[in-house]
Amino acid sequence: MTLRSETPPPPADLKAPATPRSERPTTAQLKADIDSGRTGDKVEHYDPGLSQLGTDDEAAGRPNGPDRIAAARQQEAAAPHVRAAADPQGARPWVLPAFAGFIVLAAVAVGLALWLLR
Repeated sequence: MTLRSETPPPPADLKAPATPRSERPTTAQLKADIDSGRTGDKVEHYDPGLSQLGTDDEAAGRPNGPDRIAAARQQEAAAPHVRAAADPQGARPWVLPAFAGFIVLAAVAVGLALWLLR
């Protein structure tokens, strides 16, 4: 299988599943919410971050508690229309082929006009 130029290499090409609700959420669940597209920040793909969320807080001796992480998960949850807007193609997969077809058609029309006018 060959990769297209816009296809990211593994592990970034993996789909990230959304995590279930939890009484004691973790920063890994918050990162999974972001990677799954639940927050509307990005498309649904795994993001191989250098360090996991909350690593700096833990290193500083002030790890986030489950209550703060739960508040962050609730605040980051985006409305469905925001998540739909974050999808680059969504229900419009025909736009890019139509644009490419228009460019080809315009080039053919200009070439034909120049050929007929010579």
